[in-house]
Amino acid sequence: MPASLINANPIVYDVRRKTRRAPQTDNGDETARDPIDAEEVFDLIRSISDPEHPMTLEQLNVLQLEHITVDDARNRVHVEFTPTIPHCSMATLIGLCVRVRLLRSMPDRFKVDINVRQGTHQSEQAVNKQLNDKERVAAALENKHLLEVVNQCLATAGKGLE
Repeated sequence: MPASLINANPIVYDVRRKTRRAPQTDNGDETARDPIDAEEVFDLIRSISDPEHPMTLEQLNVLQLEHITVDDARNRVHVEFTPTIPHCSMATLIGLCVRVRLLRSMPDRFKVDINVRQGTHQSEQAVNKQLNDKERVAAALENKHLLEVVNQCLATAGKGLE
């Protein structure tokens, strides 16, 4: 790891948890809409790799089940994340990774809001504005280098859980 890490010694949390979600029963109805809950959303994003460390966002306590809200009836998902330090320069990239994973994995009917948890980052308003502006997100994803970094965080997801 380079010596210029923003947070060279992050706290790593134990992530062994049992799923609480009951398995969905398939009644053979192909047209039935599958309900989505916070635990399902958490399972989609918990293993995203941190851009700076070889750990997941869950291991670094950046993502927590308790900070995800799903309103399935209104097709809304709200994810809040907590950067490891208040001046984390990776906060926008982390939020972008979460957004991309959900865009690629969730049904199109959902509007997804991603926010830094209030009071956890010195530039939270600016980060939140960037993460929830469609044009800014689209422009970021047109940047070939940035898209490679995002894809790397998503591709290596879960390797730190072994």
